[in-house]
Amino acid sequence: MKKKKIIVRKKKEVSGLKKIASFTSQSIKSAYEGYKKSQKVKRLEIARLEKVSQKKELRLREEQIKKDQEKILLKEEEQRLQDKERKIKENELIKKDNELSNKESEIKLKLEELKLKEKEIKNRLDKLNAKEEEQKRKDVDLKVREEEQRLKEQRERKRKLKEQKIIAEQEKKEKELEYIKIKEWEEKFDREQKLMEEKERMKEEKLRLRDLEYQRSKNLDDYDKVKDELTSKLESFDINKNSNN
Repeated sequence: MKKKKIIVRKKKEVSGLKKIASFTSQSIKSAYEGYKKSQKVKRLEIARLEKVSQKKELRLREEQIKKDQEKILLKEEEQRLQDKERKIKENELIKKDNELSNKESEIKLKLEELKLKEKEIKNRLDKLNAKEEEQKRKDVDLKVREEEQRLKEQRERKRKLKEQKIIAEQEKKEKELEYIKIKEWEEKFDREQKLMEEKERMKEEKLRLRDLEYQRSKNLDDYDKVKDELTSKLESFDINKNSNN
């Protein structure tokens, strides 16, 4: 727009110079003054037009700047909204990442807990297996000890039975010996008792014979008879005594 006005202005200046050349020398001054005035008016008009143009251009520029600023503001607002949305998305992503991280941590923790539980279960199984093996060994040892105890008790019973048999035989022998001793003692006692009785009887007989002898001694006629009777009885007593011994 500005270039077009300048071109128009130049054309006018060229046409004015042509008019001046056609004037006479007398009218040069007046023409020059008129020219100067016209040029001044033109310059003023041009300045006015330029000013108007500048104002219009400035207004247009301001409007354009305002539009550009509005566009910039709009873009900034859009960018701000985009940034906000992006920030929200980033926060959501961070939140999701944190949630995923927390879930991963929970999963890791659960895996660690499962590993610990598996290890604990394995240790328990190992302990149970060890206890079962130990119990089996104890059962075997117990059976061996029970068998040894059974054999020991069996041997002990046999030994006791043998000892009891020996003791019974000894007791039987002792009883038999005691019986024999008692029998012998009884027989001895009987013999001694008989001997005592015989001695008592002999003593009584002797006393009786003495009395008889004494009585018969009074009678001399009967002395020989008494003596023979006494001798016969004494001999009979000696025979009985020897047979008892």
